[in-house]
Amino acid sequence: MQYVPFGKTGHQVSRLGFGMMRLPTKVVEGDKKVIDRDEAIRMLRYGIDHGINYVDTAYGYHDGESEIVTGLGLKDGYRERVLLTSKLPQWFVNKEEDMDRLLDEQLKKLDVSYLDFYLLHALHDEAFSKLQRLNYQKFLQKAQADGRIRHVGFSFHDSREVFLRIIDDYDWDMAQIQLNYLDDQFQAGVDGLYYAGEKGISVVVMEPLRGGALANPPESIKKSMEANSNGFSPVEWAFRYVGNFPQVVTILSGMSTMEQVQDNLRIFENVKPNSLTDEQKRFIGDLKNQYLARVKVGCTACDYCQPCPQGVKIPRIFRIYNESHMLGNPDALKWNYGALIKEKADGSQCVACGACEAACPQQLPIIDTLKLIDSEAR
Repeated sequence: MQYVPFGKTGHQVSRLGFGMMRLPTKVVEGDKKVIDRDEAIRMLRYGIDHGINYVDTAYGYHDGESEIVTGLGLKDGYRERVLLTSKLPQWFVNKEEDMDRLLDEQLKKLDVSYLDFYLLHALHDEAFSKLQRLNYQKFLQKAQADGRIRHVGFSFHDSREVFLRIIDDYDWDMAQIQLNYLDDQFQAGVDGLYYAGEKGISVVVMEPLRGGALANPPESIKKSMEANSNGFSPVEWAFRYVGNFPQVVTILSGMSTMEQVQDNLRIFENVKPNSLTDEQKRFIGDLKNQYLARVKVGCTACDYCQPCPQGVKIPRIFRIYNESHMLGNPDALKWNYGALIKEKADGSQCVACGACEAACPQQLPIIDTLKLIDSEAR
């Protein structure tokens, strides 16, 4: 296992972190899914025994069960061997005292006296503004002073501009961002990563495999990888891309099987900062271009077509359609489009008034495209 300094915290941290969001499950009581606790604990302890020392959970993972199972897995001396992270569910914070209450609840579920890292979870512009109004800084300072948390940070889902605003608002120890070779310009992106590095803030990366999508590429992209002389699997290409950035300390993987744990441990023996050759960087760039070439609709999500008089979520429909084709996943199209149908925001609501096409700077044939997508997605 590779270890790197965790910024100003003084810790040495494994480059592979165990994400407790996609643990193995089993079905009980008809169709209810719960964590397979014995297997999840076995996997977690195997990972720690083989060098992982960063464990990441959160209040809402697995419908609230993840923190409980994480705590069980860290019994028998394993807690002392890891840096344990959980997150404040900001969507449940409506008044200042909620932050203390939720943290205490999480410590109880985990059955620990303190957290090494506590993050404000899934921040976006509106959520962060709310936490500012509710004195999040005072809460964090108090929780550090009384020993319930040791280091502070946030996880993030919004634009680069919002990321910079949050970074500059507090003396953070770390930030957690989504990053992979398809999303290098998405949300915080590489620019945000570099800015955090300049500020001395270590970065933990989530979604390095884009929710598992990069582990199972479309057949044409898979063949490109197989023909490459490096012999890396799709998973290894994705991890090596993220791990090449020296600003990244730990890369989270939500592992669902013991085989994934073992394969990731093998890969991370060689996931080092600044280790990609120029040829490997070019190849990863080519992989990204191959994915992007599969995009069907040239929508830039400028939102000029919104709001639609009929409530059609046009940019969202196009994003769902593009991602399903880019990643070669038609099931995702039907699943995500089904949510739009329930909201009555799908393409069938279009009455061809033409307001969207008149406003579109890309001059896209929106009406006909909505009809095509609606037909394909049902």
